[in-house]
Amino acid sequence: MFLNIGVRDVIDMTIVAFVFYKLFMLIRETRAEQLIKGLLVLLIATKLSEWSRLYVTNWILRNTMTLGMIALLIVFQPELRRALEYIGRSKFLTKSIVELADEDLTQKINEIVEAVVELSKQKIGALIIFERETGIGDLMETGTRINGDISTGLLINIFIPNTPLHDGAVIVRKDKIMAAGCVLPLSENPHLSKTLGTRHRAGLGITERSDAVAVIVSEETGAISAASDGKLSRFLDAKTLRRILKNAYKPEDQKPLFNWKWRQKDE
Repeated sequence: MFLNIGVRDVIDMTIVAFVFYKLFMLIRETRAEQLIKGLLVLLIATKLSEWSRLYVTNWILRNTMTLGMIALLIVFQPELRRALEYIGRSKFLTKSIVELADEDLTQKINEIVEAVVELSKQKIGALIIFERETGIGDLMETGTRINGDISTGLLINIFIPNTPLHDGAVIVRKDKIMAAGCVLPLSENPHLSKTLGTRHRAGLGITERSDAVAVIVSEETGAISAASDGKLSRFLDAKTLRRILKNAYKPEDQKPLFNWKWRQKDE
């Protein structure tokens, strides 16, 4: 049997294995993972009822599976969208929209880091989202349009408590602060620490649905965190934050933003 396996068969199996691996990575630790497990249980139960000649049970399960396939397209809509966006972000199909000249990039990053560090010292909560390949213009519409240059003063003033725009997210596109006071989707990850508040969950939520990078300042502790691809790194210093932002703006020249999933301490 194995003697009949050729080079094309090996390539074919490798492609299928790679696709399944990528699909697993996309749905890992999401509600889709639990739904897949439930679907596998239904498949096994359908086969067992067929072998056991439980005709009524088998008929019900088969019809349930038929309707279930249609329901899956609806239930898995966020995951399917995420998978298509992942394909669309391929370097073969797109060119980064966040590229800046090195001098401008360094200046903008320094302005952002200075603002975040100052907000951290004063324990002022903040949430800054950096748009990358996936457009998030629809989320900008939930806030107030600014379209202003990135500056330390402007970022700090936006998040000052009891001001009109402090309670929401700032969205940055390239070298512009596009909007403030934006409402973001919350993370649906059931494994998140209960110490994380709404600001952290919103930062994670947008990174689960796009390739954006989120920078979060805790209002309770002043701790600086960053999120990308649904992963969170906490208790960052200025040097690490600067590296993460540089990677966000120049992804083709850098390694992945995070090589770890959690850096967690008790707040």
